[in-house]
Amino acid sequence: MKKNNTKITILGCGSSTGVPRVGNEWGACNPKIIENNRSRCSILIEKINENDITSVIVDTGPDFRSQMNRENIKKIDAVFYTHEHADHTHGIDDLRMYALRDKKRVDVFASAATSENLKQKFGYCFDAKIGSGYPPILNLNLIEHGKIYNIEGEGGNIGIMPINQVHGNINSFGYKIENIVYSSDISELPNESIEYIKNCEIWIVDALRWKPHPTHFHVDKVLQLVTDLNVERAILTNMHIDLDYKQLCDYLPENIIPAYDGMQI
Repeated sequence: MKKNNTKITILGCGSSTGVPRVGNEWGACNPKIIENNRSRCSILIEKINENDITSVIVDTGPDFRSQMNRENIKKIDAVFYTHEHADHTHGIDDLRMYALRDKKRVDVFASAATSENLKQKFGYCFDAKIGSGYPPILNLNLIEHGKIYNIEGEGGNIGIMPINQVHGNINSFGYKIENIVYSSDISELPNESIEYIKNCEIWIVDALRWKPHPTHFHVDKVLQLVTDLNVERAILTNMHIDLDYKQLCDYLPENIIPAYDGMQI
């Protein structure tokens, strides 16, 4: 292991239904190209030293279990949520195995709105229910835009800053880790968030389709923002079935590339 190395793994880069959709619907994506097989959006952030690893997850979608098994993740130090939609939260129960294995609750972090939604849908994860034999598995921590939250693990500290975003008719969080920004579900960048993305080294950013969409960025919107904000490199995520990997590679400039499941940064 390299000392004091931060690594980000793209666990999933597909849209809310994944690629292919149920029924093996690939759309414009060539099924023979492995990079087109996309699970729901999530990333793994790791701080690695000579002896151990600190591991943080962003979002636990419906594919969370298979993503963890694919990457052989044995331990999680924290989970951060971008927002409450099903494709980002409905794998939450699979955190149970980490809580049972480590004999302690897993710390999860979310905005006030997302926290309330999680408690409504998955209350048993946070509070013991009368007559239930299942103990709570999660500690819920409220977080705010522009503050750095430090996760101390055996591999070292990971500092994560939530960044306000607009996602259609709700708000979501992007996250800044060192000089890398993750923006999986975004349709508008508020003024208070621009400074955190401007001049960043890498922007992992939502690009749902070729055409504009009311709740997500589209490809040409991202290209324009990368130029306007002087972003060094961008990696497209949250890609729908009309975005074929090879077609994107042929279309995009050299400093922008499409993500694929398992990509390491």
